[in-house]
Amino acid sequence: MTRRPRHPLRILESRRMTLVAATPELVSADLGGRGQFSDAIGAEIPENWPPELFESTSMRVALEQLSDPNEHGWSIWYLLSRKHDPPRVMGICDFKGKPGETGVVEISYSVLKQYRVQGYATEAVARLVVWAFSHQNVAEVTAETMPHLRQSIRVMEKNGFDYVGIGSEQGVVRYAVKKPAGL
Repeated sequence: MTRRPRHPLRILESRRMTLVAATPELVSADLGGRGQFSDAIGAEIPENWPPELFESTSMRVALEQLSDPNEHGWSIWYLLSRKHDPPRVMGICDFKGKPGETGVVEISYSVLKQYRVQGYATEAVARLVVWAFSHQNVAEVTAETMPHLRQSIRVMEKNGFDYVGIGSEQGVVRYAVKKPAGL
């Protein structure tokens, strides 16, 4: 039996964005510079790329993570604006690995400065939480931030996350949203 080749990019749509799951090739192109990355993803890459928290060290960790095909979709998602022609990369959401035995996944996000306070992070997190909960083995999505980062906390609150206590590092707080009954 011959298997049909799958499209190399996993894509999700939201109201204003296309979310593209990272592949080893995309992350390598991202690490290779704006020109390489633009060609690989088919979008404009702003001068101030990458967003905060996703410097080359984080991207190399993601590249290593993506060497396991079971991690695809549970790593970086690039956020592309559909209102621009060609599309423009605006930020990143990231799952910190596939769900563990307890069914918990952690999400993080960072949007370039010029796209902040416009609802893009909220919209991307909302779409990825729905995607995560579409998997039977996901029971909860968590996120961590510093308590003074009100915009980050607002993204979580708008997506139904509740404060659950201290985070995994000193000075960090944790929020979580549980899978709704019936999903």
